[in-house]
Amino acid sequence: MTLASLLIFAGALFVAAGSPGPSIAALVARVISRGVGDVLPFLAAMWIGEAIWLSFAIFGLAVVAESFHLAFLVIKWAGVAYLLWLAIRMWRAPVAVDGAALPRAATPFRLFLAGMAVTLGNPKIMMFYLALLPAIVDLTRVTALGWAELTATMALVLIVVDLAWVAAAAQARRFLRSSRAMRIANRSSAALMAGAAAAIASR
Repeated sequence: MTLASLLIFAGALFVAAGSPGPSIAALVARVISRGVGDVLPFLAAMWIGEAIWLSFAIFGLAVVAESFHLAFLVIKWAGVAYLLWLAIRMWRAPVAVDGAALPRAATPFRLFLAGMAVTLGNPKIMMFYLALLPAIVDLTRVTALGWAELTATMALVLIVVDLAWVAAAAQARRFLRSSRAMRIANRSSAALMAGAAAAIASR
């Protein structure tokens, strides 16, 4: 993997992961109400689940790229359309914070299972990777090292983003409950996601 490809991947993932969607809202609400240590098993499960979806996307696309060039091009342009749809959804996203996605019983094992269920139960995560990867990776030449580099980059981005939200929730309760602040974050993320779709379409 080239450094440029990893940086593009990291940048797009940073925008997508950092936008305050349902999982971030649940995470923030949990930290505000119960503290930081309570959510670590949930976070770990989310990161593992994301790695599983990323792996499925990489190896599935590699097979398609090797055998079906036209299908691969269709997937690429469908991916561009999907990123634009995500941008529209981010722009229009509701701003209410709801902690209902995390279980009230705060045992580490139950929180871990909840994190895996939230992540693996959301195939839109793999759709995001399917949209992004064809534009930045030569999937006919994916190696174990390339997979490891993408997975490590993904993990680093998610750890930074999620822990930033946890720290912000612990330090800035009033800001995070502001509808205006959430709306600004949503719309900024939407603009960046649309830019990512345009960049991928032009490659």
